[in-house]
Amino acid sequence: MKKNIQVTIDEHSGFCFGVINTIKRAETLLAQTRKLYCLGDIVHNNEEVQRLTDMGLVIITKEEFRQLHDTTVLIRAHGEPPETYRIAQERNIQLVDGTCPVVLALQKNIKNSFEAPDFKEGQILIFGKKGHAEVVGLAGQTNNKGIVISSIKDIELIDFQKPAKLYSQTTQNHDEYLALIDEIGKRYREAGHEDFFTHYDTICHSVVNRAKQLTHFASLFDKIIFVSGEQSSNGLYLFKLCKQANPHSYFLTHLEDLQVVPINDHDTIGICGATSTPMWLMEQVKQQLLDPLK
Repeated sequence: MKKNIQVTIDEHSGFCFGVINTIKRAETLLAQTRKLYCLGDIVHNNEEVQRLTDMGLVIITKEEFRQLHDTTVLIRAHGEPPETYRIAQERNIQLVDGTCPVVLALQKNIKNSFEAPDFKEGQILIFGKKGHAEVVGLAGQTNNKGIVISSIKDIELIDFQKPAKLYSQTTQNHDEYLALIDEIGKRYREAGHEDFFTHYDTICHSVVNRAKQLTHFASLFDKIIFVSGEQSSNGLYLFKLCKQANPHSYFLTHLEDLQVVPINDHDTIGICGATSTPMWLMEQVKQQLLDPLK
């Protein structure tokens, strides 16, 4: 057992307000019914999902959702496309809508742009991870006619002879979004249609602020333990920032992963996580570091 290590949890890490609200609604309903369907993982963290499934939460797929009727289903913070609401109405499914207010506003803006009479020939561009739950919901606002751009190379899908409006998934990398805006703007200028391109600031400010804060936090310690689910886009993004600020940063999904982290006497250790990481899990990691026999 290592002696005299100091362990500090980043007080700014943990669930964002959108996830907190959705989980609170799930806990309240589970206390009343002991069973609640959730369309997809309620959050991209296996440990938190397991905690809630132990309480009675039942994670279902889109295919399973289509087979339900006369029941209640929770929509997670990532949001859903219009098709989900249509199916629910047809099958008498009561939806408990846990969509994050930031995502909900973004969905509305994309839908309004897509349906605007003066934008019929225009293109809706969505910067995000293909297949991500939030992006699926955003693309659904365009009847899936929007162009999902995951990297610079995807801009080849854009017709630079037609107008375009660019939006971003709320949890995307802010610097990458700015680089994408610059490149698309350049291509429109080269095509002689600079005024055809409009972009919007749709990355959640709490995510942007957390990225800046976490970069500073990671620089303060000998080692950083970043706790996150492997499927969390936000987690992978924030861990990359930690690694850049502190090369001695380690990605941890389960408590057992601590075995591969080299801890030395007198180390200062910072623990932090994604917007989908529960604070209770980071507390467990701290406890395991300080008293590995428990």
